[in-house]
Amino acid sequence: MDPLMKSLTSLAVAGFLALVPILGAVHMTSAEAQELRTGRWVMVAGHGSVEAAPDSADVTTGVLTDAATAREALTANNAAMRKIIEGLKAVGIDTKDIKTQQFQIQPRYRNYKDRGGQQIDGYSVRNQVEVKVRQIARLGEILDQVVTLGANQASSINFIVSDAEKRKDEARKKAVENAMHRARLLAEAAGARLGSVMTITEEVIGAPRPPRPMVARSMAADSVPIEIGSETLSVRVEMSFMLEVAM
Repeated sequence: MDPLMKSLTSLAVAGFLALVPILGAVHMTSAEAQELRTGRWVMVAGHGSVEAAPDSADVTTGVLTDAATAREALTANNAAMRKIIEGLKAVGIDTKDIKTQQFQIQPRYRNYKDRGGQQIDGYSVRNQVEVKVRQIARLGEILDQVVTLGANQASSINFIVSDAEKRKDEARKKAVENAMHRARLLAEAAGARLGSVMTITEEVIGAPRPPRPMVARSMAADSVPIEIGSETLSVRVEMSFMLEVAM
């Protein structure tokens, strides 16, 4: 076997081992299948990423009330939540951006030795809403406002990049360019020429940051300091190419 074919065969063997898990999911023409059998192909991975600044946030907040009866706890909770929701609307939050996320009525229990164990000692009502803050620069101000209005439950902040899919498309292009660059280098090093694309698979790397937990009492300040930061959107692709003998 001449040196060129040895090089091509080495590339093909390495590529084939990487490609085996996905062959069953890829439809190929008979000509492409023949290329695989003859070993004149190469497979590479490419990576691409972009940085994106969040432009909105979802905040989960609400009220927990306790009382001797379920009715008393519910009445107190309803009054507190109405005050918070009206206050949010007053600072510019649209009605459609406020939705109930959790509502619970639960008994509280207490151990009584003289009564034979646990007995109901009262009731708790929890009502939490998810609030979409579209003007992210006002996030700290709005968090402070909900605490001032009476919120004593604040569970998380979820930062959102509204055009994330568009930004991922940029990362996809970078990943494909990176894969093609690597494939071309390998082909040229082996004395071959890069042919047409045979397969492409994609993997989006890294999920959005998990919601940040919050504690209501720590937010009771003149202004809540919030570091928004940025999101890294990454994509990995695997591409296989035909190899042609360089003339």
